[in-house]
Amino acid sequence: MPNLIGKKAPNFKLSSTSGKVVELGKIKSKYVVLYFYPKDDTPGCTLETKDFNSLLPKFKKAKCEVFGISKDSLESHKKFKEKYKVKFELLSDEDKKSIKAYKTWGKKKFMGKEFMGQIRSTFLIKDNKILHEWRNVRVKAHAKEVLNFLKSK
Repeated sequence: MPNLIGKKAPNFKLSSTSGKVVELGKIKSKYVVLYFYPKDDTPGCTLETKDFNSLLPKFKKAKCEVFGISKDSLESHKKFKEKYKVKFELLSDEDKKSIKAYKTWGKKKFMGKEFMGQIRSTFLIKDNKILHEWRNVRVKAHAKEVLNFLKSK
């Protein structure tokens, strides 16, 4: 697995569920959490998103913005966000530019088959530098783990 800790966070400009384009380099928050997930409205992705959503006030208190990124369309993101009342932006990366820049696209195995897909990964960024990364994330309690790491900074 690639290690991006300590490196400059790859910049991106992605469409968000609010209709605005989000550019990483222009986010004014002290910290940024980017979590890359495979697909809207699937069990693991829903649980992960709901966990980040329920902890959002604590992330905000720590001066941290949270963004979910997947290759799903903006239309799919909007339905997902509405259905679960997600209070942060979901970013659409249909051409997988940021997904590949963060090296979260790779070989996956499911039911004995190998295929290319989104590897669930999370990054904590400060001043455009990657402070920490979580790869091959297990969803259960992951958002809490990220929050605890952030609080230790």
